Amino acid sequence: MQIINNPNKNEWSALLKRPTQTVNDIETIVNQVFSDVEKEGDKAIASYTQRFDGVELKNNVVNLSEIDNANLNVSETLQEAIKLAKQNIEVFHNAQKTDRVEIETTTGVSCWQEKRPIEKVGLYIPGGTAPLFSTVLMLAVPAQIAGCKEIVLCSPPNKAGQLAPEILFAAKLCGVTKIIKVGGIQAIAGLTFGTKTIPQVYKIFGPGNQFVTVAKQIATKHGVAIDMPAGPSELLVVADETGNASYIASDLLSQAEHGADSQVILVSTSKAMIDSVSEEIERQLSVLPRKAIAEKAITNSKLIYVESDALALDLINEYAPEHFIICCKNEDFYVNGICNAGSVFIGNYTPESAGDYASGTNHTLPTNGFSKAYSGVNLDSFMKSMTFQKITKEGLKNIGKSIELMAEAEGLQAHKNAVSIRLKDIN
Repeated sequence: MQIINNPNKNEWSALLKRPTQTVNDIETIVNQVFSDVEKEGDKAIASYTQRFDGVELKNNVVNLSEIDNANLNVSETLQEAIKLAKQNIEVFHNAQKTDRVEIETTTGVSCWQEKRPIEKVGLYIPGGTAPLFSTVLMLAVPAQIAGCKEIVLCSPPNKAGQLAPEILFAAKLCGVTKIIKVGGIQAIAGLTFGTKTIPQVYKIFGPGNQFVTVAKQIATKHGVAIDMPAGPSELLVVADETGNASYIASDLLSQAEHGADSQVILVSTSKAMIDSVSEEIERQLSVLPRKAIAEKAITNSKLIYVESDALALDLINEYAPEHFIICCKNEDFYVNGICNAGSVFIGNYTPESAGDYASGTNHTLPTNGFSKAYSGVNLDSFMKSMTFQKITKEGLKNIGKSIELMAEAEGLQAHKNAVSIRLKDIN
């Protein structure tokens, strides 16, 4: 990893640049896939699945026997671990339910807000080198709690034309209503337009590679909402001399092994800590099964020394990490001062892996600096807030004149008339 000492603020933008392609680099192929799927439906889906995933499928819909067989191929110990994670995710997301908000803004004018579930949602579950069955829990559990009627899951098949049994087990456990063997751009396009086998949905959730991220952004041009732009994984750790170098190295590598385009960063006020973490990374990296992938991510990653906590916090807020770990004696300074982060992990005994799997928080988070404006997935992500109002005769008399004056000032006579005609009858 590259070590950088006391970078000037005018260097931060270049220093903190993500190792990702721009939308323009990818958009051409995404638009082509979308166009083909819109015109040819399942035929185009099958063609792109063969091209990108190297498998020809006669049927891309997972049937009940496949789900039943999957249960047999997941060990009882792993099933129990998944159930424990599901329980904690349910507890945390159930706690996010809010009551109806109701108030009389003035005498005779009642306004209230209620939440309704999004009826049809699509969940994208990455496959490839690491089928992320944990993401099924993170998306399907809050969707089920919210009360979504249709929960459609898409995930790329392996070379044998199958999904990982763990994905199928988790999907059944969490109430997914339909499972499709399709990944990548074509999955997002299928959920956007709908085909004979893939239901059209109102909102698409889930992380993915750069192509999936751009595909989700293109989906919004066709009237489908998305959770957030969520691309390659990233982690930033801030540490002083009180941190544990082996713990920090393990956290950095836990994200580096996600993919070659992942990025991990250590910001520290201790040069000794940076040296120790660098040594630990080399030691731990050498025995990782996914060493080749992690090594590529490490080349995009940095160890940054700064002189003070204040400078560190400014740099971190500028970077806006997906995951942010605090390993400092002055942890309250960072907890209270962080403005831009997807999820925060506090203390030497809070590994980012806990949030990925079983602590209860959601691991579907904004990347690439989008945590400056986006939240991670939560219960509200699967719901819509709807406002209601009821006005009595007295209420309309109380606010009617103001409405008339404002409508007239904007030149909207029909708006004024809608009130005037009622006030005339009341009076």
